[in-house]
Amino acid sequence: MSRPAAVSVVVPTHNRPELMRRAVASVLAQEYDGEIEVIVVFDACEIEAPEVDVPEGRTLRVVANQRSRGLAGARNTGILEASHEFVAFLDDDDYWLPGKLAAQMPLFDESPRSVLVGTAAVFDDGEHQHDRPVPTDLVTHAELLRDRMAGLHSSTFVLRRAAMLGGLGLVDEELPGSYGEDYDLLLRSAWIAPIPVANEPLVSVTWSQDSYFFGRWGAYAEGLEYLCAEHPGFQTDRKAHGRIAGQIAFAHAADGDGSEARTWVGRAVRYEPIQVKAWLALAVSLRLVSVPWVVSEIQRRGRGI
Repeated sequence: MSRPAAVSVVVPTHNRPELMRRAVASVLAQEYDGEIEVIVVFDACEIEAPEVDVPEGRTLRVVANQRSRGLAGARNTGILEASHEFVAFLDDDDYWLPGKLAAQMPLFDESPRSVLVGTAAVFDDGEHQHDRPVPTDLVTHAELLRDRMAGLHSSTFVLRRAAMLGGLGLVDEELPGSYGEDYDLLLRSAWIAPIPVANEPLVSVTWSQDSYFFGRWGAYAEGLEYLCAEHPGFQTDRKAHGRIAGQIAFAHAADGDGSEARTWVGRAVRYEPIQVKAWLALAVSLRLVSVPWVVSEIQRRGRGI
């Protein structure tokens, strides 16, 4: 019986040494018979290798981000440095459960056309843990346009490296502030072939105000507008357009730009009249409710805006 495929795991990091060490340790501890290479990419900070035990069949490398600053450039640096045919992502504040790769990697053999395989995740806000299964075990492009499927987090991704160096392409470094680069990659991957999912919560995602993007509403709006323009499906699918327009509206409202928010509210409800985020955006822009209240109420239910 052949040995399972080798995997390179890219861990971008920026000044979070303890969390990064936890992330790296969770990869090295995988209950997986294939070789694993961990590449920690230091983004605009001093390189300092984590102090961890590296078992047999595992390797650890540390490199500096040689491309654009941010997640997209750091991930691409790691992809280009990778030695193996499969590349996985792990954010430095998240960690994998021990059976993650063992459950996920066989799905590539079952779906030979697929270029990305994911898992479900558990979101940890420091007080509560919320399991986020993916609505389906095989995610299509059309479904992703209508639902970002938050359980399909970037820290769950494994991709075929050859596809990223070929037809799929690298992570998009043109995305404003790297926001939404994971969603963009999902959409591009699903356009090639549906995305299989090991639908168990095999990744713990840290959900807190320490997140790089938490509360950066202007960056949210800019990134989402870029995605809306880049992916034609948002223009042809009314429900998909209504959803992303509602998110853009809320981001502008939360950023204090009420006029732009109301413009996007109009677009959202024209395509999807019951778009909740659009109506929340309108309420925020008219100062009927506050952004912190909306965010806390949604997160209390284990959801995200």
